[in-house]
Amino acid sequence: MKNDNVFAVLGASGKVGGAAIRELRRRGSAVRAIVRDPIKAETLRLDGFEVAVGDVRDQASLTKALAGASRVLVICPMNPKADDAVTEHDNLAETIVGALRSAKPSTVVAISDYGAHHETGTGIAVIFHRFEQRLRSLPGRVTLARSAEQMQNWGRYLKNAAASGVVPMMYQPIDRPVPFVSAPDVGVMAAELLCDPNGTGSRVTHLEGPRRYSIGDVIEIIQTSLRRSVVGQEVAGERRVQLLTAAGTSESYARLITGMWDAHNAGRIEVEPATDVRRGTTPLETVIAEQVAVL
Repeated sequence: MKNDNVFAVLGASGKVGGAAIRELRRRGSAVRAIVRDPIKAETLRLDGFEVAVGDVRDQASLTKALAGASRVLVICPMNPKADDAVTEHDNLAETIVGALRSAKPSTVVAISDYGAHHETGTGIAVIFHRFEQRLRSLPGRVTLARSAEQMQNWGRYLKNAAASGVVPMMYQPIDRPVPFVSAPDVGVMAAELLCDPNGTGSRVTHLEGPRRYSIGDVIEIIQTSLRRSVVGQEVAGERRVQLLTAAGTSESYARLITGMWDAHNAGRIEVEPATDVRRGTTPLETVIAEQVAVL
């Protein structure tokens, strides 16, 4: 039996999902946090949440975890170490959508990616296009919440920037504004969408930060937070793949990321025409300062 007051969140232990469950609780909603790890489940229980253990690789366990919830926030995880990142994500997406079809929630909000309206030529956004196509087959109300690149991703470059004064530049031209968003803001906005009583069928909305930042802006912000001079160093071609794989990703995943950078530089990673845009409240300055503080 469905309970209109139960909101289930997949990936509740992550930055996006964690922000979503806290925002839903702040709004007075009954929240069920769905996680795969029993240890993380216990932490959330101690924090006062209803918790269900469900594995996005196991349709039966996920269907059971979703049972009775009328509104569901879906986050399909990426595995940066997957030998075949596209196939692995496709399999996870199929499992998640199969569980949703069995559990039959009335409302689904799914985190997707800027550029997912393109079928090809956008790198990692292509796998979210495929995810969206599966989600559109569900009955009920489905919101495709396309997230801009997360501001927190700049954290991977800060330690080296502090030591060398160099930040790799993947986006060109340096003065073109690019959409970024803080991960917790994505969770808050997703919770707002989940609570929205209006509308039926499928809809698309885009989630980005309070303003856009050029890569020149990003370098200035990093420089200010580190309190040292910083320069951008353009990285192109196969060197980008080497940089990512050296950091621990698979080559398959690295090529999805570099494909996304190429699409960004070609102007293809943008808001789909005639769709909604929502803006978070956290500026990049705040995110970078928080990350620098824990270096």
